[in-house]
Amino acid sequence: MMNIQGIMKQAQLMQKKMEEEQAKLAQEEVEGNSGGGMVKVVLNGKFEMKKLTVDKSLVNADDIEILEDLIAAAYNDAKNKVDAKMHDSMSAMTGGLNLGGLKLPF
Repeated sequence: MMNIQGIMKQAQLMQKKMEEEQAKLAQEEVEGNSGGGMVKVVLNGKFEMKKLTVDKSLVNADDIEILEDLIAAAYNDAKNKVDAKMHDSMSAMTGGLNLGGLKLPF
């Protein structure tokens, strides 16, 4: 059985690793798209939109709802990819240990 000091040291090391991984993920960029690539959204690991690209053929004042839907879909695609990266990264760090829905601070 481990002593309390050993457990605390391991917890501190894991916390440091998580902070480092979160900082690394915050800098990564992920691209989501919709409409067959006609709308692209780039997000960083903090879910901040860094870039939005819209194919010129979609720009039509009479059909703005379609463009709005495609932008939302592209954002959601990128968000899901960021979520998956975070999950994979944290899962690898914890050895697949389920931490009961622990959410990252960003």
